[in-house]
Amino acid sequence: MGSVDEERSLLEAELDQAESNGLYTGDGSFDFNGNPVLKQSTGNWRACPFILGNECCERLAYYGIAANLVSYLTKKLHEGNVSAARNVTTWQGTCYLTPLIGAVLADAYWGRYWTIAAFSTIYFFGMCTLTLSASIPALKPAECVGSICPSATPAQYAVFFFGLYLIALGTGGIKPCVSSFGADQFDDTDPNERVKKGSFFNWFYFSINIGALVSSSLLVWIQDNAGWGIGFGIPALFMGLAIGSFFSGTALYRFQRPGGSPLTRMCQVLVAAFHKRTLKVPEDSTLLYETGDKHSAIEGSRKLEHSEELKCLDKAAIVTDVETKSGDFSNPWRLCTVTQVEELKILIRMFPIWVTGIVFSAVYAQMSTMFVEQGMMMDTKIGSFTIPPASLSTFDVISVIFWVPIYDRIIVPIARKFTRKERGFSELQRMGIGLFISVLCMSAAAVVEIRRLQLAKELDLVDKQVAVPISILWQIPQYFLLGAAEVCTFIGQLEFFYDQSPDAMRSLCSALSLLTTSLGNYLSSFILTLVTYFTTKGGQIGWISDNLNEGHLDYFFWLLAGLSFLNMLVYTLCASRYKQKKAS
Repeated sequence: MGSVDEERSLLEAELDQAESNGLYTGDGSFDFNGNPVLKQSTGNWRACPFILGNECCERLAYYGIAANLVSYLTKKLHEGNVSAARNVTTWQGTCYLTPLIGAVLADAYWGRYWTIAAFSTIYFFGMCTLTLSASIPALKPAECVGSICPSATPAQYAVFFFGLYLIALGTGGIKPCVSSFGADQFDDTDPNERVKKGSFFNWFYFSINIGALVSSSLLVWIQDNAGWGIGFGIPALFMGLAIGSFFSGTALYRFQRPGGSPLTRMCQVLVAAFHKRTLKVPEDSTLLYETGDKHSAIEGSRKLEHSEELKCLDKAAIVTDVETKSGDFSNPWRLCTVTQVEELKILIRMFPIWVTGIVFSAVYAQMSTMFVEQGMMMDTKIGSFTIPPASLSTFDVISVIFWVPIYDRIIVPIARKFTRKERGFSELQRMGIGLFISVLCMSAAAVVEIRRLQLAKELDLVDKQVAVPISILWQIPQYFLLGAAEVCTFIGQLEFFYDQSPDAMRSLCSALSLLTTSLGNYLSSFILTLVTYFTTKGGQIGWISDNLNEGHLDYFFWLLAGLSFLNMLVYTLCASRYKQKKAS
């Protein structure tokens, strides 16, 4: 028995020496076969093209459905404006809610690699089902005859929404894991690789928007002009390419071990703290329980330093006299390590920052709903060419593609000289800038709508459900501002929730970041429902009627601008009080 322990100690000493010499990663990562990884032959930027290629193709597939979904629901399934907008935002909300499932599986059991592989397959089957629903005559609703548009049958609805929600489930295993898996390719203990990790998030979001650019321009045009069968089939093909790209880089990837269920560990802290609620927390934090060696008791996690907040949770790490005498520290439901307690503290500290992302996501949801419906009631012709209203989201994508390299290559180096921060701005500062720009975005949309309604009144088009002769290109500023806000807020969120999360909870925290998008979509649906209810009382037309010329969509945009401004003020207060994570 002694010889085995000696061999293990010698092996650990050799690995520690190799890590200190910079040959191996210091963050506990390993290769596909479970061996420690050499820095020079794995990970870093050499592994990223496969991950970025996967994300680009997967997002092309997603936005190939999402960008024009409201048009399909209104024109092919013959739904009303409010019903279509509600269905789109509910589906998009679900797409950002299911990542919680994938995150728990990745952090606790499968690891990020196998979670991505399994859910990508589900995603692909969903894409194929959706393509069949738009291609086979029996699964498609009948076309309108004049002004009479027959409703889709229950079976047609069932097949379409089954495919749609398979995609929502599939994206749940991909989204929380891909960005984290990409960031795992950079050693957190190496200062040079840590800077590259910050740059990775920028280019990760850049690749998302390259896929979105193709979807919101070319694919939207194909769907409106060549048919929905081929328009849904092309995204399905690209989803297959995404899977192939991901598996191609397997030999170069760095992997992290799953650390067990994060939900179980959080419950253990709460139960242990409650059980010891009558005990007093010692003034000396070194008396709290922690493992003696350099490694954390949680697989795949570094130790976390004790923090002074939320001392009531520290009671979970108090070592009682009974435990000291028995020498039994093995029951995590009665005694937790400081690192385990700090995991829960970190999530609680993140919560206020997380909440403020929900209103921003409600603003972002307008791009695929109310912005599109606004565009449908504007002049979509440029010469002899007709612009599909959903294609205007291209300018949001172009804005992101424009701002990402500008931010990464110009703004960050300049800001670094003044702030002395390796990434130019902190994640919190970056997110705050994005929230301010979102207020400007909603204000721009409201101003355009005011002008559109004025023109409708002047030309006596208020009672007619026809497009007003104001160019759809006037929507470009609101899309461009939304893109700039994305670059700051969404990428800032990716960085923040990855960097500040406990090592063994990174997929879960990425899912929480995505959950703001989900709840933002649900909030948008909720606001739409409330606005429709209160503004149609007493037989009134309401702000958002099927004929937008007689409604007041501008009031809805001003409402969101006001909510965004209040949200920014709350965020500023929360961010100023946030305390950063400290890992050993």
